[in-house]
This record gives sequence, structure tokens and C-alpha cells, in this order.
Amino acid sequence: MPAPERENRGMEFRRVPDLPPYVFAVTNELKLELRRAGEDVIDLGFGNPDLPSPDVAVEKLVEAAANPRNHRYSVSRGIPRLRVAICDLYRDRFGVELDPETQAVATIGAKEGLAHLMWVLVQPGDVAVVPTPSYPIHIYAPILAGASVTQVDFGAGEGDLYERIADAFVRSRPRPRAVVVSFPHNPTTRVVDYEFMEKLVALAREYETLLVHDFAYADLAFDGHVPPSILQVPGAADVAVEVYSLTKSFSMAGWRVGFALGNTPALTALARLKSYLDYGTFQPIQIASILALNEARETPVEVCEIYRSRRDALCDGLARVGWHVEKPLGTMFVWAPIPEPYRELGSLEFAVKLTREAHVAVSPGIGFGPGGEGFVRFALVENEQRIAQAVRGIRRALTEL
Repeated sequence: MPAPERENRGMEFRRVPDLPPYVFAVTNELKLELRRAGEDVIDLGFGNPDLPSPDVAVEKLVEAAANPRNHRYSVSRGIPRLRVAICDLYRDRFGVELDPETQAVATIGAKEGLAHLMWVLVQPGDVAVVPTPSYPIHIYAPILAGASVTQVDFGAGEGDLYERIADAFVRSRPRPRAVVVSFPHNPTTRVVDYEFMEKLVALAREYETLLVHDFAYADLAFDGHVPPSILQVPGAADVAVEVYSLTKSFSMAGWRVGFALGNTPALTALARLKSYLDYGTFQPIQIASILALNEARETPVEVCEIYRSRRDALCDGLARVGWHVEKPLGTMFVWAPIPEPYRELGSLEFAVKLTREAHVAVSPGIGFGPGGEGFVRFALVENEQRIAQAVRGIRRALTEL
């Protein structure tokens, strides 16, 4: 027996066993199998933005990468001018004044920022309130930090969403130390208004907890809806951290540039933790991101209009097939209830059916937690012509509509 195998025999690993099987792998493997067989599968499953990043940022990245001085270690909390740029955007876009020295930390994408923020907020024995269905990191970031989670149904459901969140505080023992929310919400596309944010801030004050608002879809809203920043509520920075990202608004997914903003003590702790864990994003990327924030502010408006057009193409096309889906007011997704004739299949088998028979890959709702069963999620990451092709495939596959 080779030595490494002898040494690892019986070794137990930590945290990873707490993660459930990745159900999206089922449809992903089927998609790859069909493509290897020469089939054209339209992938509306993975929310991977297909639009180009701003030209001004790309050009600056090339220029900055050619300078050897930018190849050295950066600073884990982000270079000062980048933190100033995001604070300037918040001032101009949301009317929120932030101190770039104490209220802004650059993160290696929103996902890293949120996960490491949980490391400084919760530990074994603590409780965090999280949504279900949910983008998986919202549920598992507290779990990976050792905390327990109380899940709140963020679907349409019965009753008032705020009341369900407030009820979680009454039911939880001990009382929650953190509440994770995200609006517009992935995957349900649910949106809220400013008054909802006011009530959340008041709840956090009452129970002395910290709100973490993932604002990834801040700029993707339609039909007159304007997503509020939680930091617009007076005094919100006393109890809230907001996570903003260039991924969707500026179509800069692979760049991995995000920000944690707001509560100074939480961000001080996050910056201290990050100083032990990383040296921040590659400095040319940070330099180029400054130009995106300062000189490409029209990009989110243009990106939003493209997603609105794709939303209409998909929802109108599905309606013609007989699958009626409410048009979302935000995000780059469509959250679609499984049509009645196919509901008994469940979301995973229905997603497999669409992949195999319609050659359209979607995300099964169960992959976003138990609250997602009965739905599939479409990502608007193909142009209108490909979406029309996807609708034709769905029409052929769903003969009972």
C-alpha cells in the first residue's frame, strides 16, 4: 500500500460533510453528455453573465497589467481609490454617505465577502436567519462557520414575509446573531420596497442583531421597480452590512470584485480576518474596476435593458406554449412554477426532462433548498434568438400543455 494511502486511511474531514450533494451536477452532467453527442443544448441553468465587460475597464486592465509594479502583493481590504470609487457610487446612486476608510472593504467577489463575514459574526452555538429557497452560499456560509440556521420561506407563500422573519426571532433559541437577506432575490426574483427595509432595520435594533443584505442585483430591475439599498434607511449602518458586486451590474463576473459596506465594527473585523487570509484581488483588476465605477456608469442601465428584453422574450414565449409565468421585477432570472401536468415529477426530474427532450438546461428548484421544490429557474444568459429556440424545444417536449 502506498504511504499516502496508509496515512489517509480513516481520516475524517471537517465542514465538507455538512454540505449536501450538489444537485445541479445531475443536469450539468446530462448537458455535457448531450453536447458530446453533438446535440445543441441551450444552457439557461447557470447564471453566468454572457455580456461583455465595459471597454474602458478592459483597456485599463491591459494597461495596468503591463506595469510590473502592479504585480506585487496588494492590500486585502482593497486599494484606497477603489474604496473611494464605490463610496462615490453609493453617494450618487443611493444618496448614502460612506467613509471609505471605515465603511468599505473590497472583497474577492460577493461570495468570498459574505462567507468570510460570517466567520466574524457567528460561531458554534449561534443561530443565523437565512432565506429558503436561496442562493446556496446564503445558507451554507453560516453553517460553514459552525452556526445553526433558521430558514424563512422567501417564496410567494402565505402571509407577510416580514412577519415570517420576525417570527424566526421568537422561535429561535438562542436569538439570531445575523440575518441574511437579498433583494431582488435569487432565485425567487422577489422584490421589496423601502418601507420593508425600514422594518428590517427596526427589527435588528430591537434584537441587537446584524443584517447582511446581498445586493447583487441592485441594478437589475424592471417595470419601474427601484431596488432600495438597506443603507438608505437612516441609522442602518449601525446594524447592517450590504454586499455589492460588479458581477451582474457591470457584467464583470470573472473579475471577482465585490464590496462589503456599512457597519464599521463588522467591517473592521472582516478586514482584520482577511489580512490573515488573502492579499486581495490582483491590483490591475482593482485599478480597472475604478474606471468601471467612475466612467462606465451607463453600463448597468444598458445591461438591465438587455435582460428586460430577454425576460419578455422568454415569458411571452412560454405563455404562447401554455406555460404562464409571472414576469419578474428584478434579477436576471425567471422563477417558473412547474406546469400542473408535470408537477408530480418534482423539480429535478422535470429539469432532466427539459434538458433531455427540449435540449434546454435549467436549474431545479430543489437545488436552492427545500423551499424551491415545485419550481425551476431560467437564467437569462442567451440572446432573444436562442431563447426563441429554447421555447420551441419546450413546446415539443411538453406535449401535455
